[in-house]
Amino acid sequence: MLAPGPDRGDHGCGSAAAADDTGPAAGDDRSWVGANGYGTGRNDTDHEGVAMGESRAVPVPVDRPIWSRFFTVAPLVIVGTTEGEGYDLAAKHMAMPLGWDNYFCFVCSPEHATQGNAERSGSFTVSFPRPDGIVAASLSASPRQDDNTKPGLAGIRTFPASAVDGVLVEDSYLWLECELERIVEGFGRNTLIVGRVVAAAADRDALRSADGDDADVIFNRPLLAYLSPGRFASVSESFSFPYHVNTRI
Repeated sequence: MLAPGPDRGDHGCGSAAAADDTGPAAGDDRSWVGANGYGTGRNDTDHEGVAMGESRAVPVPVDRPIWSRFFTVAPLVIVGTTEGEGYDLAAKHMAMPLGWDNYFCFVCSPEHATQGNAERSGSFTVSFPRPDGIVAASLSASPRQDDNTKPGLAGIRTFPASAVDGVLVEDSYLWLECELERIVEGFGRNTLIVGRVVAAAADRDALRSADGDDADVIFNRPLLAYLSPGRFASVSESFSFPYHVNTRI
C-alpha cells in the first residue's frame, strides 16, 4: 500500500484524467460551442493571421487554451515521487523523452505535489502502463480527499525502484528511474520537470531485437495512447514510416 504524504493537490500537473493547468484534460468542456462561430464548422476568409479561403480548415481562436477543441495523441505515463513516509503516483500525458540522450521530461506546476516532491527528493520514477493497466492510470489520477490522502493508490500494484527512492507500477511495459536534472519555468502557470534517466527496464516482450519484426513487437505487446482530451486507445497495428534517404525524425 502506498502512504500519501503531507502535500496537497496533485490531480492536475499534466494529469490525464483530471483538470490540469491547461484546461479540462479529461473533461467535456464544450462551453465554446456556437460562441463567436467557435465550433460552428464554418470557413472564415478574414480571420487574422490565417487566410482560410475554401479550405476545410476552421479557425480556432487563441484567446483561450485551444487544446480541448480537438484530439491529439500523447503517451500516458505514471510519475512516482517520494512523499512524506510514502509515495505518490500521478498520471501524466504531457510527458516525453527530451532529446536523443537519456533525459525525460513532463509538464507540471509549482501548485502541485509532484513538483514539490521531486524537488525535495531529487528524483522521480516513470511507468508506462499497458493498455490493460488503464485502471492503474485512472487511480493514480484520482483527487485527494479532505484529509490529503489518495485512497485510489491502494489499488495500484507497485514494486521498489532500484536506483532511486521510489516505486514503479507493475501493470506497465517500460520503467524509468530519473534523477532530477532541472525545473524550467516560464510556461504560463506551468513548468517543465526534466530528469536524467539513471536506470531503465522493459517488459521482455516489449523489447526490439535485431532479428525480430517491429510490427510483431507492437502487435504482441500493444501500446497505450492517450487521446487528449479524455480518451485512450490500444495501439497494436503499425506500419513502417516511409523514410526518404538520409531522413531522420
